[in-house]
Amino acid sequence: MILWIDADACPRPVRDVAVKAARRKQIELVLVANSAQQLPPGPGVRQVIVSAGADAADHHIIEQARPGDLVITADIPLAAGLVDRQVTAINPRGQVYDKASIGDRLAMRNLMDELRGAGLAGRGGPAPYSDRDKQAFANALDRLLARGA
Repeated sequence: MILWIDADACPRPVRDVAVKAARRKQIELVLVANSAQQLPPGPGVRQVIVSAGADAADHHIIEQARPGDLVITADIPLAAGLVDRQVTAINPRGQVYDKASIGDRLAMRNLMDELRGAGLAGRGGPAPYSDRDKQAFANALDRLLARGA
C-alpha cells in the first residue's frame, strides 16, 4: 500500500497526521504537488513535484495510484476518478469517497461551480479546518489503514 496526498491544498494538520500514521504502519507516503512541500525529516516520505497546471497533480495521482492504495484529497473530480479505478480516497475531514456517494458529491460540486460562475452563489469555501475535523480524519485514516484500505 502507498498513501498518497494531493498536497497542493492539503491542510498541514492532515499532512502531519498522515506522516505519523505512515511511519507507524511502515508504509510509503507520497505527497504530490506543483511546488516543494516542507516535509519532516525521516524515511518513508517522499514528494513528487509535477509541472505547473491546475490538474497536473491530479493526473499524476490517477496514473500512479493502484487498488489497495489510499489517497487523501479534497478534490471531488480526482476522488471520482480514483473511485472509478477502485482506489480508496478520503477527504481531510475524514469522509471516505465511495461508489455510493461520489456521484452525488460530484453533481453537487458541478452545480455549485455553475452557480458561482453565473454569479448566483457566493465564492466562500469550506468552513475553517478545526480540531474536530482533524480528529475525524485521524480516526478514519486509522480505520482504513487497519483494514488495508
